[in-house]
Amino acid sequence: MAYTTIQISQQTRRKLSLLKNSQRETYDELLNKLLSMVPTGDDEGEYTDQFRAELLSAKLDLKYGRVVEFEKVKKMAGF
Repeated sequence: MAYTTIQISQQTRRKLSLLKNSQRETYDELLNKLLSMVPTGDDEGEYTDQFRAELLSAKLDLKYGRVVEFEKVKKMAGF
């Protein structure tokens, strides 16, 4: 298997290291474990990679409060 390097900040590396099950667990294993937490599909079928990425982005938007309340959207749309 070929490997590559990625650039992450020291702060991100520290956060990732806290998530490792053991010192022997590789960052590749950890990242794959984290990626497996993004749903791959539902009763209607498999999600595309693009949909999975957008789903993850939407979850992060919710977490960090980057959302607009439904009532506000209705007012903006004139309903």
